Amino acid sequence: MANFIQQVVSGLGDGAIYASLALALVLIYRATHVINFAQGEMGMFSTYIAWALITSHGWSYWSAFALTLGVSFLGGVGIHQGVIRPLQRAGELTVVMATIALLVILNGLASWIWQPDEKVLVSPLSGGTWSIGTVAIPKQSVYDFLIVLACVGVLWLLFNYTKLGLALRSSAIDPAASRLLGVRVPWMLSIGWGFAAVLSAVAGLLAASAQFVFTPSFMQVTIIYAFAAAVLGGIESPIGAVLGGLAIGVTINLLGTYLPGQISPDMRLPVALAILLLVLVLRPTGLLGRTVVRRV
Repeated sequence: MANFIQQVVSGLGDGAIYASLALALVLIYRATHVINFAQGEMGMFSTYIAWALITSHGWSYWSAFALTLGVSFLGGVGIHQGVIRPLQRAGELTVVMATIALLVILNGLASWIWQPDEKVLVSPLSGGTWSIGTVAIPKQSVYDFLIVLACVGVLWLLFNYTKLGLALRSSAIDPAASRLLGVRVPWMLSIGWGFAAVLSAVAGLLAASAQFVFTPSFMQVTIIYAFAAAVLGGIESPIGAVLGGLAIGVTINLLGTYLPGQISPDMRLPVALAILLLVLVLRPTGLLGRTVVRRV
């Protein structure tokens, strides 16, 4: 039982990182109906900014963390205004190709600016356990879970109890009607991209801290887990994205521990995708997704 609890807690920590990135994917999809394939690389680039502030400029971890979130928000707004918005009339496929181009560009920029060798990011949250009887609870996993939960809570309050949140939701659901009501839809969508970039930055910083070392490609596997989580929960369901990320993190950890022969780290991604495929076969809209009927 002790080992089971440890694996669940560790899985929740990993799943929280996937959930943060999955929620970012869902925010973008609800606003533009396209998948942002550069979401993981945006988090990676933000992580390098925080690392540079800490190692090259002497900033503390938390001050660098806070500034990086602000820079990430502005970066997300800038990407939408400068890249995505001018391409919206060209069609969804064009926008998707633009996000793939952004993925390659951000990865190349990070390698060029900071070099492709491994970097080390140690946070105040890294290492250590809490002992509860015979159960050793990893502190890093608990902190990761709580940080992501706090981010989700703040966004939930924003979207449900503020005028800005109402404008963001209406712009995503019905842009034409929102314009008639005086909502500046393009800027609302840009703000949505900014919030998604913040979530990506949180995921990147937590993932780098958990791994201790990172390279420009360290988020490329994480984004696949996040995509699986978003589809698993329902690509238009923010709650589904969070639950999907946590479910994948816990499931992979438990399978790696209790499945006969166990699962090597190299096999975790195929297992996650196999779970995703099974769910999509049984329920194509995801666990919390809804079937939408369109009259043509």
